[in-house]
Amino acid sequence: MKVLIAIDSFKGSLSSLDAGLAIKEGIQDVFQDAEIITLPLADGGEGTVEAIVHAKQGEIIEKEVTGPLGEKIQATYGRIGKDSAVIEVASACGLPLVSEEKKNPAFTTTFGVGELILDGIDKGCREFTIGLGGSSTNDAGLGMLQALGFSFLDERNKEVGLGGIELHKIRTIDVSRVNPRLKECTFKVACDVHNPLYGENGASYVFGPQKGATPEMVLELDAGLKHFAELTYNQLNRDIQRIPGAGAAGGLGAAFAGFMNGKLLSGAELLLETMDVETQLENTDFVITGEGRLDGQTSMGKTPLGVAKMAAKHNIPVIALAGGVTRQASVLNDLGITSYFSIINEPMTLDRAMETEITFTNLRLAAEQLFRLIYAIKQ
Repeated sequence: MKVLIAIDSFKGSLSSLDAGLAIKEGIQDVFQDAEIITLPLADGGEGTVEAIVHAKQGEIIEKEVTGPLGEKIQATYGRIGKDSAVIEVASACGLPLVSEEKKNPAFTTTFGVGELILDGIDKGCREFTIGLGGSSTNDAGLGMLQALGFSFLDERNKEVGLGGIELHKIRTIDVSRVNPRLKECTFKVACDVHNPLYGENGASYVFGPQKGATPEMVLELDAGLKHFAELTYNQLNRDIQRIPGAGAAGGLGAAFAGFMNGKLLSGAELLLETMDVETQLENTDFVITGEGRLDGQTSMGKTPLGVAKMAAKHNIPVIALAGGVTRQASVLNDLGITSYFSIINEPMTLDRAMETEITFTNLRLAAEQLFRLIYAIKQ
């Protein structure tokens, strides 16, 4: 018996790693000698570094960088082998790093993201996997680019400051002092939104309010992004507005794609490819996947569906486990998931169902009962 467990986190309850452990223990309660491979998953957001480092036996690097409000913070990223790194931008400029009363995307910066990239370069990394998501910023990657040596000058030929509020001051983009090793680097960027940089569907309008932007601030920040895009087109002949996903993470999508030749890719597909999930499927009898909630949205490209599609190519049965399952999840049976189950086995409040210990126990019990049935069928 060989089982591949590739499950996303149960947000607010269990990490992807712990969810996989619970299922593994449940299977081993029945098949003690089973070969079980556990791959924690993510979709490019929170948990991406942990998932890839675990799957590729990498290491976590800690680095002091400039935080979203300009203060020094300790951030982390993953190093895989000698020449690859994986970075979650939220580690350096994430919304949780900013207190509620200080949320203000006019002033938050991505400078620390650039410092993490530089540290990776210094350590020999040239292939970067970047997870966008959860940023507190709206600076179009201005800070990150400044850290990497790009220069943005105002009307007095002075470097502008940090934050989205500075974008409208830029008059000249100077690329003469960009770190030369950047040309040796490739960037694969996990990005699951398709918003343009500015406009009603852009970064400021869609994501600004959750980062603390008032209606007046949204207008000002959007105008700054538009100015930045027009200047980039006029001076560098790069159209960063029309790149699908340019507005992700406050415009970091535009910075990676337009200034660093980064490829914006589906988060689930990029993570599955990076972790070589398909190679783990050889001689596998069952795949277990899932996430906190299975619904119609799961069919929109999330990680469990990516796992299921990959397994379906090899005719491997896929079982999905979740805390909650809606009627809309039935479409998943046509998309590679053989069967799905809720792990809730008795009436309980949502708060109790999401308790870490309860979620772990319920996952383990569900896996045990499923594999008791499989054991009986195999006899």
